[in-house]
Amino acid sequence: MQSLALIDEWPVEHAAVGVVTADGTVRGTRGPTDRRFPLASVTKPLVAVGALVAVEEEAVTLDQPAGPEGSTVRHLLAHTSGLAFGEHRVVAEPGTRRLYSSAGFEVLAATIEDATGIGFADYLHEAVLAPLGMAATTLDGSPGHGATSTVDDLLRLAAELQAPTLLHGSTLAEATTVQFPGLNGTIPGFGHQKPNDWGLGFELRDGKSPHWTGSHNSPGTFGHFGQSGTFLWVDPDAGAACVALADRDFGDWAKSAWPPFSDAVLADLGG
Repeated sequence: MQSLALIDEWPVEHAAVGVVTADGTVRGTRGPTDRRFPLASVTKPLVAVGALVAVEEEAVTLDQPAGPEGSTVRHLLAHTSGLAFGEHRVVAEPGTRRLYSSAGFEVLAATIEDATGIGFADYLHEAVLAPLGMAATTLDGSPGHGATSTVDDLLRLAAELQAPTLLHGSTLAEATTVQFPGLNGTIPGFGHQKPNDWGLGFELRDGKSPHWTGSHNSPGTFGHFGQSGTFLWVDPDAGAACVALADRDFGDWAKSAWPPFSDAVLADLGG
């Protein structure tokens, strides 16, 4: 895929990218795809898959209480628990605002630990990483932003998010459907969005503008980006997913480089 060569122009020292289609075929890669990069908030969709496995195993339920009074597992996954961005401090009533919160994912992981009796990093390894063959991926810090991985491993996750084997298809469908519709909120680095739609651990593209995906990504696109210069998106209409990891923190360079890169990838795919 010629589009992947665009990363050579990114103002970073190291970057790696890859594209995988819905049948699990890796369509192309570029850069050191076996290099481990900090994922920052791309940790969240990985943790969300682990949480959804816990739901299917009936260790927890989406609507059981978790976090602040009135909040549930669903609220935590959808960033509507009322917890602040990086603090275990309640700043809104659950379900009333879309407040992006890594602290909410820490509470989520602790809830699953309490229910299973297994440390969350170990649970994630057993439930997600080992079954998908993600041997280079570890969760060494916060469940909101503390994982490290490679493009090779994340392409396995991206394939799973298109043709699930660990989750029932209906579970993934719910996870990529708007939860608590109509709520406004801020995407870090991209400003206030009306509405700011999220699923269960996945940000939903919908009609957001500006956005970190391409202008030609379909409204059904879902995924996440991280402040360490990372992203993963899945576009069901294109039948493909894209992963990009870099060693420069998110900033204006990424806001300029990522959308045209994604559009070039989609053009290469014929969409």
